[in-house]
Amino acid sequence: MPAVTRREYTGPADLRAMQALAQRIWSPSSSVHVGDLAWQRFQHVGREAEWPTALWEAGSEVVAWGWVSLPGELALLVDPARPELASEVLGWFEDTAAAAELTVTVLDAEKHVVAALERSGYALQESSVFQPYMSRLLEDLPEPVVPGGFTVRPVGADDLARRVAVHRAVWHPSRVTEASYRNVMTAWPYRGRLDWVVEAPDGRFAAQCLIWLDEHNAVGELEPVGTLPEFRRSGLARAVCLAALHAARDAGAREAVVYPVIGHPKSPAALPLYRDLGFRPYARTLTFTRTHRRIPPSSGSASPEGAHRRT
Repeated sequence: MPAVTRREYTGPADLRAMQALAQRIWSPSSSVHVGDLAWQRFQHVGREAEWPTALWEAGSEVVAWGWVSLPGELALLVDPARPELASEVLGWFEDTAAAAELTVTVLDAEKHVVAALERSGYALQESSVFQPYMSRLLEDLPEPVVPGGFTVRPVGADDLARRVAVHRAVWHPSRVTEASYRNVMTAWPYRGRLDWVVEAPDGRFAAQCLIWLDEHNAVGELEPVGTLPEFRRSGLARAVCLAALHAARDAGAREAVVYPVIGHPKSPAALPLYRDLGFRPYARTLTFTRTHRRIPPSSGSASPEGAHRRT
């Protein structure tokens, strides 16, 4: 078995290597979809200094990675075949973070990571904010229906400004810009025909749904989804999601997943929407915390939107 070495993240090629690990170990209990990584890394610009990231490699293959959101939150992925690396990622996190309390969020199905957290002195926290991981087979999809005067369609070549405007309004305040969304659109595995909107009679985009397709595993992920406040409760979110799900199925997806945040003030209707669309939970996030025993001298900066979720 090749020796494992660690190195720092250097750019988009390394994100592709991180995605390769997520794709290789994907299962019904997986915690990371390749599209989620692309969205979270590229939805904003100018944040690399806030996001120390490291990769562990065996030969030319990434077998674990850690992604810190300064000052003290960690996302990680560890190949279940190399469970000992979870402790190494946590040790690197402690050397890197700059907060009095360290926070790690994992999926309850990641037993090898949960065990490493417990060995390292992390305690499970009860929280009203969590993410159920939900899935749906792409069979028997209803047809999308929108009110008269509205149109559901994929994003076109000249739609960038309106596409960004609907996102920023839904997730206000948001750091997504036209420049950052261009980065999203050039990232693997983005496909324009899987980026759907509802256009209102006045020309505004009223709702949005982007699906990311992992072609190898035939799994699409919805991220992000949203509707302008003045158009909510009119069926637009359901329609735009169904249109995107049909497009994903036509592109080869057999299943779709979504990770709504429960207890978040910006998404109170998320769980009812996805249940109505036929999604069912298969796992949920767990948050572990621990006092930081050795805080580095540089404190870094925290992001108001968070590092890895939902804006």
